[in-house]
Amino acid sequence: MALTPKQTEIIKSSAPVLSEHGMTVVTRFYHRLFEHHPELRNLFNHANQRSGGQSEALAHAVWAYASNIDNLAALGPAVKRISQKHASLGVQPEHYPIVGEHLLAAMGETLGDAFSGEMRDAWAAAYQQLADVMIGAEKELYNQRAAQPGGWIGWRPFEVVRKVDESEEISSFYLVPTDGKALPPFEPGQFVSVKRYVGDIGLEQPRQYTLSDAPHGKWLRISVKREAAGEGDAAKPAGRVSTLLHDELHAGGHVEVSAPYGDFVLERTKRTPVVLISGGVGLTPMVSMLATIVMDSATRRVSFLHACRNRRVHAFREWLDDVIADHPNASKLTFYEEVGPNDVQGRDYNFVGRLDLATIREAVLLRDAEYFVCGPMPFMRAQVDALRALGVDASRIHTEVFGVGDLR
Repeated sequence: MALTPKQTEIIKSSAPVLSEHGMTVVTRFYHRLFEHHPELRNLFNHANQRSGGQSEALAHAVWAYASNIDNLAALGPAVKRISQKHASLGVQPEHYPIVGEHLLAAMGETLGDAFSGEMRDAWAAAYQQLADVMIGAEKELYNQRAAQPGGWIGWRPFEVVRKVDESEEISSFYLVPTDGKALPPFEPGQFVSVKRYVGDIGLEQPRQYTLSDAPHGKWLRISVKREAAGEGDAAKPAGRVSTLLHDELHAGGHVEVSAPYGDFVLERTKRTPVVLISGGVGLTPMVSMLATIVMDSATRRVSFLHACRNRRVHAFREWLDDVIADHPNASKLTFYEEVGPNDVQGRDYNFVGRLDLATIREAVLLRDAEYFVCGPMPFMRAQVDALRALGVDASRIHTEVFGVGDLR
């Protein structure tokens, strides 16, 4: 049911209040949710909960919804992306009333008398409107997966048939379904969720990893960075799930996997140039895209621009060299922040320092090109800003955001 004009105005007018108190609201929301429904902890990234990143992301999302309540089309890209993430985690329609109940209760506890009567009714209606949109989008995704040859809904057991160290930090896992049935097609750039039990917190923990190979139907490959602990008092702890995968998951091991999802994808029917811009482990979707481009076409031009700390952490280096040598339509440029004594410029790297698109504009500004950017959040912000400064239209810039960040 659509909101009344008065309810719309109430929601929009509450946006400044949510901007001020949003973090308090969502922190209280998560506390209530997990207190009453501890089983839902298995749907959430415990590390993001602990760091507060998940709360910050939800607070921003609630504020954005209130601010755009009279122009929901502006939220279309966010709804599409969130529904893809939800589908990979197995979010179901019955989860929405639970979330709504505790979100409204948290608003009431935080805002007190200001959140009563008309405001509560307006937010109840607004939440239901958003829930209906999300449920519809996720249902469509589930139906698409169920109808695909080899597709599935929920979790499917896979075996690791091969494990390869790509660098000091990144290992690839080659996964095949234990039921022996076919794999579904996927779009280059999509991801799967992988679920692993974490004993020290007593929870199944899902993590989303990009598929790092072309969609050839032989296996699904994920390439996982070991998230090491940072330094200093405020440093982040080591990644629990990535550490478990690196240390405990080997050839012959098993893991539960979702079907592929995601809207950060290469359109394979196009023949316009592609520029792939990555930092660190953000190269995984780019590897899938490059592998698919050279599999599909001998003429579609592609530039692979990558930045990393040094040669030791430069994943897929030899594979990329082979691809470039065998395909004249592909080129690459690499930036190292640190150069070792045995590194050779032109062979191991091209430039020293952080990736600077302005200095390589000839490799960047390809006519009618599509631009794909993935990496740490500060890296992506810098590259998107650089592309815009070079005159690239925003419609041709595509970014992938994992975890709880955004490019606002």
